[in-house]
Amino acid sequence: MSKTRIAINGAAGRMGKRLVALGAADAELEIAAALEFAQHPEIGTDAGLVAGIGEIGVPISAALDANVDAAIDFSLPAGAEAITRMCIDGAIPLVMATTGLTDEQKKLITAAAEKVAVVWAPNMSMAVNLTMKLAATAAEILKDNPNGADVEIIERHHRFKKDAPSGTALHFGKIIADIMGQGKHTHGREGLVGERPRDEIGYHALRVGDNPGEHTIVFGMLGETIELTVRATNRDCYALGALAAAKFAAKQTSGLYGMDDVLGL
Repeated sequence: MSKTRIAINGAAGRMGKRLVALGAADAELEIAAALEFAQHPEIGTDAGLVAGIGEIGVPISAALDANVDAAIDFSLPAGAEAITRMCIDGAIPLVMATTGLTDEQKKLITAAAEKVAVVWAPNMSMAVNLTMKLAATAAEILKDNPNGADVEIIERHHRFKKDAPSGTALHFGKIIADIMGQGKHTHGREGLVGERPRDEIGYHALRVGDNPGEHTIVFGMLGETIELTVRATNRDCYALGALAAAKFAAKQTSGLYGMDDVLGL
């Protein structure tokens, strides 16, 4: 069986290193390219050495010169935009996992899906995507609760994360709001803000230590509360999900796909 040849954008980052390490260990995959921005100090260094697994014969580069079956982006918004353009130009399926994108960058990714297969998700974890299904089920049942149901989303991530709330938290909120109809999305509260509006979802972002990711969805009713919590203990769950998405994307025709499609949820 031929291997799926993948490119990893952001290969010297925290997630990129795990993608290189786990991808190199996967018998169905071949790391064919490892990308970073042109001024990155690891340009020219073997991606395996950067990932701590020894040489794999793939130097980190700023250009996608190799023939690949799919690309994975776990970088920053500027990097996400750059790899999206490369994938459009090269007709390469794309797995987009970077969050904090601008509206214009999101439009670019949507446009890319008209030409190539794009798996776009704010979170690649199986457990997170299953929890999104559970949250949608709870929202569907609670939307007609006569006493109402208040929704709050609490997320925790490491001190190095650039965006807040997380893209995953915002996606949880969108899923619920699309079902329950909340039109207000409030990010934290301070001062005399008054009684809580019924049509609001509240978000609370914690940044602590090296927490790889934790989300709690609170459905608060009168006299009872439901909490859905999903936690990652390391980053491998995100990397393994992205690698599975790359295998999936490489076999698809053009279009916009989610982790539901990859995981069969």
